[in-house]
Amino acid sequence: MKVRELTAFLESIAPPQLQEDYDNCGLIIGDPEAEMIGVMVCLDSIESIVDEAIKTKCNVIIAHHPIIFKGIKKLNGKNYIERTIIKAIKNNICIYAIHTNLDNVLYQGVNTRIAETLGLKDTSVLLPKNNLSKLEVYCKLENKDQIIKLIEAENHKGGETFKLQIEQNASNPVYIYCICEAKLAMKINKKISDSNQLMSSNVIRLENESSLHGSGILGQVSKPMKTMDFLQSLKEKMKAGTIRHTSVLSEKIQKIAVCGGAGSFLLPQAISSGADIYITADFKYHEFFDADNKIMIADIGHYESEQYTIELLFEIIKNKFSNFAVHLTKVNTNPVNYL
Repeated sequence: MKVRELTAFLESIAPPQLQEDYDNCGLIIGDPEAEMIGVMVCLDSIESIVDEAIKTKCNVIIAHHPIIFKGIKKLNGKNYIERTIIKAIKNNICIYAIHTNLDNVLYQGVNTRIAETLGLKDTSVLLPKNNLSKLEVYCKLENKDQIIKLIEAENHKGGETFKLQIEQNASNPVYIYCICEAKLAMKINKKISDSNQLMSSNVIRLENESSLHGSGILGQVSKPMKTMDFLQSLKEKMKAGTIRHTSVLSEKIQKIAVCGGAGSFLLPQAISSGADIYITADFKYHEFFDADNKIMIADIGHYESEQYTIELLFEIIKNKFSNFAVHLTKVNTNPVNYL
């Protein structure tokens, strides 16, 4: 089985076009046509993970966090990123990252796994994406098949909606339109424009909200819990070394907003949702003031909030494929220690 078959399956669950602009998801290192021997699943694809992959005879690493975020001008091993890349290449190990695209899906997503761990019910996306656009193309009849082929090649067969329609008659240009995620529509439009095979094209942003795509999750526990009891339960279930939180505002907790990883950007949505508490990570000192006695913030740590993503990915891959070994990393890559 080839690497591209596994990555295509993962992208059917978390389409690459759902990643945030700053992100770098996808196959970062390696040949998509390589035959898979074994897969190592982890949170951070750092040097120790590559060592573990070598030891367990895995030639594919599926990580949540990308090892490369910014451009690299030199590869001489001066830092952990360069050393990881060099070691992976030397040992013919592919590294694939499935990051904010997995954050931004409700079904089998990062935040849903956190909600399940906490026993939350009636979950929904905290900040739904307005993510659909309509791509319109008018082309000559002789170019129709080429345009359709290009559109279908760019679609990763994922996402909530992908609709392709073709209209033609003898006297008018062929009219093709495609409804899909906004980022994908823009990408397809650029590809078509660069091909110089069309008469005109246009992307129209549609007013909509996706019920399956977006940031964070909102849910509630079945019965209200005393605030301090809930915080203690949160610490135990999320294996948090500590919880940094704002002042207790109410005696009980029931409605809960959650975002795995760095989630301060979602605080306004957490407040407007009417949640009693917002669970996330990486809040800076002054950002805690932004709660403004309207919600309780509970910062449990970045690694702690995303640690169950490893198990999620392991289950997704293991349940789909049985013709190669899938390993759950035994390396704790959390760079933060608690005294």
